[in-house]
Amino acid sequence: MTDIHCHLIYDVDDGCRDIKESIILLKKMKKIGFDNVIITPHYIENSEYSSENEEKLEKLENIKKTLKLNKIDINVYLGNEIFINENVVNNVKDGKIYPLNNSKYLLIEFPFHNHLLNLEDVLFEIKINGYIPIIAHPERYDDFKDNYKEVEKLKKDGTLFQSNYSSILGYYGKRAKKLMKKMLKDGYIEYLGTDIHRKEKTFVIDNFNKIEKKIRRIIGNKKYDEIMENCDKLVK
Repeated sequence: MTDIHCHLIYDVDDGCRDIKESIILLKKMKKIGFDNVIITPHYIENSEYSSENEEKLEKLENIKKTLKLNKIDINVYLGNEIFINENVVNNVKDGKIYPLNNSKYLLIEFPFHNHLLNLEDVLFEIKINGYIPIIAHPERYDDFKDNYKEVEKLKKDGTLFQSNYSSILGYYGKRAKKLMKKMLKDGYIEYLGTDIHRKEKTFVIDNFNKIEKKIRRIIGNKKYDEIMENCDKLVK
């Protein structure tokens, strides 16, 4: 399995605080079946979460070396969870943002509580420049909870969606759970991710078997396996 959304590079955002924590969580992820992990630190322009790719890649190499020393057989790759703004494409081209494993796919985050007036323009700009936006955890956005037609329109326009595993058990509240369930049934979710940050918040790891069974019941084994394959393709 491949995780395409987590925050396990240490000391670059609100994720792991040191390399020891990174290794602890990657070891736990290996135990529940993940072979590949695309680590996606936040990139929020003009904020403390805008570390350079050079720093992130250096820390990723340190993680790889430590995993090897500890004989933990899991592959790690770099991406970013990008807070949407008008400069996404320029920031990618300038090397400030890292696509998912240096692919054409960009993991995009929206504001949780605010409506974006220029959303369609920004996504269109991303697409015409050859990139494919994957919207991170759509079930968590108030805008989508209140107006499902927004989700339907984005889907029709070719935008992809990644839900968080934990949402299906109500980790982010009943409304997020309800929206994720509907999007799964409608075939709108192409990817799943752990969005794991820190060692004291391992709900997704501790309940992974239960989560998998619940999602399989909702969409069936074939569709679930297709989602897993989609995640695997991002590292290939």
